[in-house]
Amino acid sequence: MSLVEWIGAWPGAVLLQRSGTAYLLVNAAHILGVGLVVGAILPLDLRLLGFFGRVPLDVVGPFLVRAAAVGVALAIATGLWLFTVKPAEYLGNEAFLCKALLLAVALGNVVLQHRNRHFRAALAGGGHVHTSVRLIAACSALLWLSVLVAGRWIGFI
Repeated sequence: MSLVEWIGAWPGAVLLQRSGTAYLLVNAAHILGVGLVVGAILPLDLRLLGFFGRVPLDVVGPFLVRAAAVGVALAIATGLWLFTVKPAEYLGNEAFLCKALLLAVALGNVVLQHRNRHFRAALAGGGHVHTSVRLIAACSALLWLSVLVAGRWIGFI
């Protein structure tokens, strides 16, 4: 049995394959995770880019970062679970592969931002948002929206 076949035969995959209700609930949880990610990341990125300038970063920043982290964890866990339903089909879907690549780049961008001392200073209420933080935030907004679009694209291929 190949790894792809083994993934498709995993008990969690079989549960989703046999139960429309279970699939519905996991899919809904995935959408909730995506909503949390986009709903937290975009306002933070826009604030870092200079929009909503009166909203103090030291107040909203840590909350939005935690909300996005919960969303990412939920979306990845449920997304991997949904993948197990038809792994061979997803691996042959160019939209899925594009989404996976964009997701990896977006997560790398998150790591880059969080390692940036200027980002930590901005969230601590440092006032000025350094150009590097703004550039990474612009990439973040573009990447997460691209992940969202690629995810929707999967169903059309």
